[in-house]
Amino acid sequence: GGLHEMTRWQGPMLTDSGGYQVFSLSGMNKVTEEGCSFRNHVDGKNELLTPERSMRIQHNLGADIVMQLDDVPELPTTPEREADTMRRSIRWLDRCVDALPEKSAQGKRQHLFGIVQGGVTRELRQESATELVKRDLPGYAIGGLSVGETKRQMEEVLGFVTPLLPENKPRYLMGVGYPEDMLQAIGLGVDMFDCVLPTRSARHSLVFTSRGRLRIRNAKHARDKHPLDADCGCYTCANYSRGYIRHLLMAGEMLGMTLLSIHNLYFYTSLMRRAREAILQGSYADFAGEWLPRVSGAAE
Repeated sequence: GGLHEMTRWQGPMLTDSGGYQVFSLSGMNKVTEEGCSFRNHVDGKNELLTPERSMRIQHNLGADIVMQLDDVPELPTTPEREADTMRRSIRWLDRCVDALPEKSAQGKRQHLFGIVQGGVTRELRQESATELVKRDLPGYAIGGLSVGETKRQMEEVLGFVTPLLPENKPRYLMGVGYPEDMLQAIGLGVDMFDCVLPTRSARHSLVFTSRGRLRIRNAKHARDKHPLDADCGCYTCANYSRGYIRHLLMAGEMLGMTLLSIHNLYFYTSLMRRAREAILQGSYADFAGEWLPRVSGAAE
């Protein structure tokens, strides 16, 4: 039944190719034209992830959107390495296209997205985007960002790359991020995001609110009877106080992190819903101008 059946989630689902996960095993991996070889950190077994194997795995998982296997360079890197990984990613994309069946193992159509690479070099990004658009894919991702470059560099790359991609296809920024980065990227033409930040932050007691970020472990919240965010409609804010959630965290109770995860995810989805409504109303610039200062700093 795939992941939809296993999790009972009937909404859209995206799976990554495994390329970034191999990249994160720095010192334990090796990339060749065939694929990514690495040592499994769980049992020490040597593995080889090829474009074909990545497609086979994602085919069986049954996700609605599947990502190509790409070669992700570490930053900083050399121009030669940057160009080599970008062009290898294009060759791997063609192998992914050939390997992915028309329908998933569950009989549904799957949508393969290509990933624009090229680091912070305009010429390489343009070459990558041009080659991907030639393949007329269902959607396009912008990868290789949020991996060590500055925020200014990320904005410059997005401002250059997004106009090269079709307006009638989803444009997906991978691995980003903070609310302010997402709002900036939307203004530059990005449609989709993924990031572990809402739940990772919850595990570290960081809360996103409409008035900025809270460190809920701080002693000043010990007897605070207010919700995390007075303007939030999530389950956590409707039922629990800052003081009680802090108590759960200090006591090592998993419920504390769960409640923060619920809130952070609700905050992110609500922010994106508001952004979408502002776009439809033609008022996104005003919306971003109001919300960027609110989400960028610490709450009072």
